[in-house]
Amino acid sequence: MLHEDRLFSSDPAQRSIAREIYDGVKDLPLISPHGHTDPAWYALNEPFPDPAQLFVVPDHYVFRMLYSQGIPLEKLGVPSQDGAPVETDGRAIWRLFAQNYHLFRGTPTRMWLDHAFSDLFGIQKRLSPDNADETYDRIAECLGQERYRPRALFERFNIEVIATTESALDPLEHHRTIRESDWGGRVVTTYRPDSVVDPEFEGFTENLRALSELSGEDACDWDGYLEAHRKRRAFFKSMGATSTDHGHPTARTADLSDPEKRRLFAKVASGSADADDAELFRAQMLTEMAVMSLDDGLVMQIHAGSWRNHNGPLFERFGRDKGADIPSPTTFVDALQPLLSKVGNEPKLTVVAFTLDETTYSRELAPLAGHYPCLYLGPAWWFFDAPEGMKRYRELVTETAGFYNTVGFNDDTRAFPSIPARHDVARRVDSAFLAELVADHRLDEDEAHEIARDLAYGLAKRAYNL
Repeated sequence: MLHEDRLFSSDPAQRSIAREIYDGVKDLPLISPHGHTDPAWYALNEPFPDPAQLFVVPDHYVFRMLYSQGIPLEKLGVPSQDGAPVETDGRAIWRLFAQNYHLFRGTPTRMWLDHAFSDLFGIQKRLSPDNADETYDRIAECLGQERYRPRALFERFNIEVIATTESALDPLEHHRTIRESDWGGRVVTTYRPDSVVDPEFEGFTENLRALSELSGEDACDWDGYLEAHRKRRAFFKSMGATSTDHGHPTARTADLSDPEKRRLFAKVASGSADADDAELFRAQMLTEMAVMSLDDGLVMQIHAGSWRNHNGPLFERFGRDKGADIPSPTTFVDALQPLLSKVGNEPKLTVVAFTLDETTYSRELAPLAGHYPCLYLGPAWWFFDAPEGMKRYRELVTETAGFYNTVGFNDDTRAFPSIPARHDVARRVDSAFLAELVADHRLDEDEAHEIARDLAYGLAKRAYNL
């Protein structure tokens, strides 16, 4: 199923160079500095229940496409929040998935799935309604074996380190279990404070009270609130965290005076803030978090530009992260200026900016990262982590920011089996891009090999202190 020259140029000279570059990086360990796999998988090391629970139910890349064609999430086994019954028969879910596999033609999801089916389970036939049961049985048989449990797959995938993402309110019990086990796999957490930073997050005022209980600080008071964050960050760091993550609608930052901060927080904590107040508070907290990162050394990630939970009725029934997060226009030059004015010249600080608005790559992000010592560019993310999006990213940012103001590749996924596939795609796309530069005599071949290793492994490891 998988052609050895996939994603390489059809030009013979470039293809030959790309093969050599790729051969030098294809077997490097995987650095996964940010993602959303479940730490319980590694802590408990229990078998995955069935093929549908592995490939369909947890992967919004998969079920959002099926939903777009009128297939209810209930039929795909996606758990509901309102108590509505959902399909629990894995085989029924798998048959429905196979019947609609054609919907993924031309998408990166199709590449990742084919890679996992072929490389992980030895399946050489394209998934279809005719072989749905045969494929299901093959995968189910494998999942019953010890070598297909999460820890064994972690080692088989050659993962050196993987970071999960947890709420500021998470007790991190699964991470504690991993640390106290005799398993040598490295799984670290990431501090995600959105639930106690975004006044529009569901249950925000209750979340502040929970933050108070966890930290021993009065998080309903401005000074106590900041100290609560410092304590939780220190706890996450003690559990292996090297970074924070902030999923804000925009990249807006602010640097208010102390009286202004206190007045704004009073409105936020009382539940009386309006939409403008909420946006200003999120903006101020990005700057506060950057200052904290300068103090404690945690890398700061900003994932901006997503209108999250755009489908209101679906959000009410199924909750967050159900494929309805949609890209929106995002600006960075004006938005980041308050934060960068305050801490942007600090070389000890690392801020990684991601965007879903690729029109800003060459106009805003690359020039900013090509100047400010603290700012680095995250890779093409989510809707643009396809081969075409990855190539456009390299073309648009390299001329201004170079390669070394970026942080390599980041798989950012909940779908565990797709991780090696995603890294393989990135390594192939980067090899093809570098091969073109070599063929055009813009780069020496030894430099291309060195850059390829950095893009695949070194940059992420260094940027995230891993």
